[in-house]
Amino acid sequence: MLLLLYTLTFCNHFHTKAEKTLCQMMGDPKYPLLSKEGEATIGGIFAMHSKETLPSFEFTQKPQPLLCSSVNLPDFRLAQIMIFAIEEINRSEMLLPNVSIGYQIYDTCSSRMSSMSATMGLMNGPEFAAGETCNGQSSIHAIIGETESSATVILSRTTGPFKIPVISHTASCECLSNRKDHPSFFRTISSDYHQSRALAYIVKHLGWSWVGAVNSDNDYGNYGMAIFLNTAQKEGICVEYSVKFYRTEPEKLKKVVDTIKKGTAKVIVAFVSFIEMGLLIDQLNILNITGLQIIGVEGWITSTSLITPKSFQVMGGSLGFALRKINLEGFSNYVVKAFWDTAFPCSQIKGNPSQYAINCSIYQDLLALKNYNEDVPEQRYSSHVYKAVYAVAHSLHSLLKCKEQEGCEKGLTIKPQQVVEALKKVNFTVKFGDRVWFDRTGAAVAQYEVVNWQQDYDGSLQFKSVGNYDASLPPDQRFVLNTENIIWARGQLEKPSSVCSESCLPGTRKAAQKGRPVCCYDCIPCAEGEISNETDSNNCKQCPEEYWSNAEKNKCVLKAEEFLSFTEVMGIVLVFFSLFGAGLTVLVAILFYRMRDTPIVKANNSELSFLLLFSLTLCFLCSLTFIGQPNEWSCMLRHTAFGITFVLCISCVLGKTIVVLMAFKATLPGSNVMKLFGPAQQRLSVLAFTLIQVLICVLWLTISPPFPYKNMNYFKEKIILECSLGSTVSFWAVLGYIGLLAVLCFILAFLARTLPDNFNEAKFITFSMLIFCAVWITFIPAYITYVSSPGKFTVAVEIFAILASSFGLLFCIFAPKCYIILLKPDQNTKKHMMGKTYFKT
Repeated sequence: MLLLLYTLTFCNHFHTKAEKTLCQMMGDPKYPLLSKEGEATIGGIFAMHSKETLPSFEFTQKPQPLLCSSVNLPDFRLAQIMIFAIEEINRSEMLLPNVSIGYQIYDTCSSRMSSMSATMGLMNGPEFAAGETCNGQSSIHAIIGETESSATVILSRTTGPFKIPVISHTASCECLSNRKDHPSFFRTISSDYHQSRALAYIVKHLGWSWVGAVNSDNDYGNYGMAIFLNTAQKEGICVEYSVKFYRTEPEKLKKVVDTIKKGTAKVIVAFVSFIEMGLLIDQLNILNITGLQIIGVEGWITSTSLITPKSFQVMGGSLGFALRKINLEGFSNYVVKAFWDTAFPCSQIKGNPSQYAINCSIYQDLLALKNYNEDVPEQRYSSHVYKAVYAVAHSLHSLLKCKEQEGCEKGLTIKPQQVVEALKKVNFTVKFGDRVWFDRTGAAVAQYEVVNWQQDYDGSLQFKSVGNYDASLPPDQRFVLNTENIIWARGQLEKPSSVCSESCLPGTRKAAQKGRPVCCYDCIPCAEGEISNETDSNNCKQCPEEYWSNAEKNKCVLKAEEFLSFTEVMGIVLVFFSLFGAGLTVLVAILFYRMRDTPIVKANNSELSFLLLFSLTLCFLCSLTFIGQPNEWSCMLRHTAFGITFVLCISCVLGKTIVVLMAFKATLPGSNVMKLFGPAQQRLSVLAFTLIQVLICVLWLTISPPFPYKNMNYFKEKIILECSLGSTVSFWAVLGYIGLLAVLCFILAFLARTLPDNFNEAKFITFSMLIFCAVWITFIPAYITYVSSPGKFTVAVEIFAILASSFGLLFCIFAPKCYIILLKPDQNTKKHMMGKTYFKT
């Protein structure tokens, strides 16, 4: 209990003592390099020197202050433009008319340690008045800085809890767009989100699909490269390698250069900070790695210190995005006169140092720049610092309720948090025409100039503008590039190629190589019947059913139509034999007509002979219906004409065979056979046999007639124009009926072959039927075989069978008679015809 009371008493005493404790500075105060008092104060943090010398840390005495050396001219110009803008505002009667703005500008010496010291110096102030207590408020209304993204992240995180607005002119890292982590951060430069995407777009626009990627191993490089890689993947760009290094890692740098040397990509995207880029160029020069097309970012692409005759051997033709170059009227003269007369400490103070304990020795290296301003036109970040100063001024103008005639209300206390809220609402136009406002992430709109490293005719090196990118425009109007003005790597006028695999021409498709990026592929020719009519096609398209691919596989053309044509050799030969057979049959008929009264013509019913010759003529001619492009009428005619004419022919032969048999039967005593099969009965039998076939054909044409058909099933590359049978049963019924009559005729003729007569026609009929049956027995399996592989040869086989059987009948039956008529007229007598040479008693 006593211990508890003692503890409570001690805590109460400690709390009472803390309330009365005054603010005390621990260590020596950090003074700004350039400063001016005012009713409102803007802080500035710039790396005006690039090297910092650390004192010895022996812990035996108080460490000496850090020493800075080697002037960083670009950042010194930024400090000057900040003062230039502030003095311009202080002279203005429109903006903060009766309020003076002061400034405190610190030098970070490109060091994180000095950067943190400068930040704390701005937040605390250099010293405290006696008896002043801590009120938690900073005397700074806003801070402009820093130059690098990583340093700006530290600055924003440090000032964030105190709601002090930070406006950066160059920190473009996308990581700073997170309003949760950086609620009071603003920037007059756009986020790298736009630049990284624009890098992918320019690579895509120039037709490069195979690139290498190098970035600084810091927030600026890592975030920017991550966005580029993501966008590149969406745009179909393949990255051969993605490597990174930091300025203090020489071993990593050597590995990066070795990777570049071994790589096959001819285009390198370098999302690198200014310092890292200088180190990379040095290594590329040492190893003499040339001919690479470098694509750069605003961090280094327009750095005049990098473009030298030596670096140009490696970097000549580099292409990249830069901030627009804007000429600030009056600034060039200001940096050589007014600045040194009014703002530079050691130019206006004589004798003892000021209250800030200014030591003029630290300004000696800056004094060397007093009369130099040739670099001013190339300063691309100056306008962004200018905009930042004016953004703070416009915020204060609205917070102090300034009016043009009445001025500003001076009794108001402005807290940094109020400035943050006012900055979110600023919207104004500066004197060179740019509109200043901040989006929801605190960034400005993305506007870039595309520059190209070129050598002029006089040998001077320059950054030539070849295009621009404006994210505020519609997507199809944002990117403009004048490729005809670009000088590429090694001074080439022709754009270099950087692809893993060459483009697949029309007629081929891409096939990915296993285990490699999608940009690495083989070009595979399209299969038969497929085409690709564009470059780098992923798939081949199937041609429509009636089309086929051409030889180049880049166009679908109508399939070749195959049918037995009158104009081709095989068609001409078949037509010739068909007409020759018909003509020969007609000549025989003429010969028989002229010799119609001779015994050899009158024997065995001359009427049937003439009818047989007529049907043979039709048989020869019906083969012509099988030649030519099938149509509806030709398809119906060819099979029915064939069936009817051949039945008519076989019926006549059958009639003649029966007549032979009956004639010899009639010679027997008491026989009355010829009366039963006289001329009338012979005509009737031929008609009856033929009508049966006609009936079959009529039924065929009525139920399911043949029709023209485009057969695309067997041959993919061509269309077979053929006649579909319609009813297969009907077709085989027609053939079967012809076969039945032929077999019957053959049997009867075979039985009558031995009958005695000097001119026994049954022998020739037997032989003709033997040929006929042999032809058609051979035709059936051949036809079935060819039907399984349709085409003009199937039709040719059928025509051959028709012609062969027709010639067989013609020659076997009529050739012996023609021989006697023409060559042996002495045998063309009734006595000779009825001779009994072979009869035995």
